[in-house]
Amino acid sequence: MLCTRCRIRTAVTDDGLCTFCSGTRPPLPGGLMAPVPGPGGWGVATWPRSPVGLARAVTALLGVVIAADLFAIGTGLHLRGLWQQVEADGALNVYVGDGRTAETLYGIAALSQGVALLATGVVFIIWFHRTRRNAEVFDPSVQRMGPGWAVGGWFVPIANLWFPYRVASGVWEASAQTRPDGGRRTVPRTPLNLWWGAWVVSLLFTRVTERLWDRAVGAEEVVRAAGLVAASDAVDIVAAALAVLYVRAVTRMQVERALHGRAPDGPAPAPVPGAHR
Repeated sequence: MLCTRCRIRTAVTDDGLCTFCSGTRPPLPGGLMAPVPGPGGWGVATWPRSPVGLARAVTALLGVVIAADLFAIGTGLHLRGLWQQVEADGALNVYVGDGRTAETLYGIAALSQGVALLATGVVFIIWFHRTRRNAEVFDPSVQRMGPGWAVGGWFVPIANLWFPYRVASGVWEASAQTRPDGGRRTVPRTPLNLWWGAWVVSLLFTRVTERLWDRAVGAEEVVRAAGLVAASDAVDIVAAALAVLYVRAVTRMQVERALHGRAPDGPAPAPVPGAHR
């Protein structure tokens, strides 16, 4: 039976905890070395904690995001169709009857998107920070930014298009299971790169389409803006799906590394020059 707290190691106590979680803290699993000098920072642990539970929560919430986006696309295209009728003959009043209902549904869809994104963002950042802390245990020498940036990097204007990727890159490299001879095993970063690229495109596209929607006045402008907003929601769905693949890939690698990994032997490497805390 797995430990009821970390869900990585085997439970050995009567209350279902492993030796780590029960407080005895033996040497790291699989022969992992103790942390060596790295970027450091607050929140650095001396043994890995399971990201599995948080990963499941993030995956479920990303599913909610996808559902909210699909709802928004459906209601948005319906509203766009009504405005197309206005553009065609000008006889339809979109502010009463079906038009008013469509506007209400579209507003509900936008609200559901906001709530889903907020909840997902909070849980994702918690998961992201945990994987960064684990990476400090696995191999701090490849970390380019400290664990604090796994949280703070998302809130720095402009830099949030790059800082989280630097953190994720270090986590990916440290989480890859080492070879039997102790050497590093290179794992293609395709899930990481695809997710990050899609997220950046979705973020920028959404900001542009929101401005167009807010500034739309006539029927023609509303029709054009509604179509672009629906397209941005579709891009967001792609980004969310790729985020699921990325979260699952990192979580799987960290579980494997905690169970079987071994940091390369040799002297402790020097801190990475210019690493941020």
